[in-house]
Amino acid sequence: MRMTDMGRVVFALAFVGLGLLGVFSRDFASVWQPVSPDLPGRAFLAVLSGAVMAVGGAGLLWQRTRVPAAAVMMAYTLLWLLALHVPRVILAPMHEVTWGGCAEIVTLVAACWVLYASTATSRDKPYVAALTGMHAVHVARIAFAVALPLIGLEHLVYAKETADMVPAWLPYRMGWAYVTGIAHIAAGLAIALNVLPRLAATLEAWMMGGFTVLVWMPSVMATPSQRFVWTGLLISTVITAAGWIVAASYAEVPWFSLGRLRNRKVELAT
Repeated sequence: MRMTDMGRVVFALAFVGLGLLGVFSRDFASVWQPVSPDLPGRAFLAVLSGAVMAVGGAGLLWQRTRVPAAAVMMAYTLLWLLALHVPRVILAPMHEVTWGGCAEIVTLVAACWVLYASTATSRDKPYVAALTGMHAVHVARIAFAVALPLIGLEHLVYAKETADMVPAWLPYRMGWAYVTGIAHIAAGLAIALNVLPRLAATLEAWMMGGFTVLVWMPSVMATPSQRFVWTGLLISTVITAAGWIVAASYAEVPWFSLGRLRNRKVELAT
């Protein structure tokens, strides 16, 4: 299976899992969907939200439904971002946790956009020309890149809490919190500046996968009856898959491409 397909399949299955969790628990994904408990019809909306994620994720698995599913999931995650996370940033702009949560949803929007932009043609429905093609893929990559430093800053600002999540058998747990935070920031800058973007995106995806395997899988194995750890595992998995989707979009770019630096040298020379 190609890396592009593997990332898409894992992305889709993680969304299906989050959706089914929401449907059967009649609740929103904790942390990621901060919906007020006093909202009228909250349980119904939680089931509806879960159904959208489950059906949209399943649609990404089949070629015939891939384009409409990508469009629906792009719109849904964007709505999720604007309705649930942007207001929290506006109300508490000095709290990094709100920026970090916002950034995590941006990675999902970016991945859905890459899937849609790279597969939709004029024969597909829905088709929005401005959201397709390599220019659209480039903008989606930039959105992903901008999100990463915000996630990295969250690791640094909340270093103690991050270190507490590092497996106890690893030495220098606080050091890992700082290293991963700096790595997120470095990867975001490299992608945004188009300096070793394929390598940066790939290493970022591998790091995200490391969190999933080392932090959340053991948590699920230790307390399999807790919905929180299953939610955390699926959230970490879908972010990891989003990273792989973005990394796979650089398949035609050399590993050690220095595009922005090369273009700058050409400008100076002329």
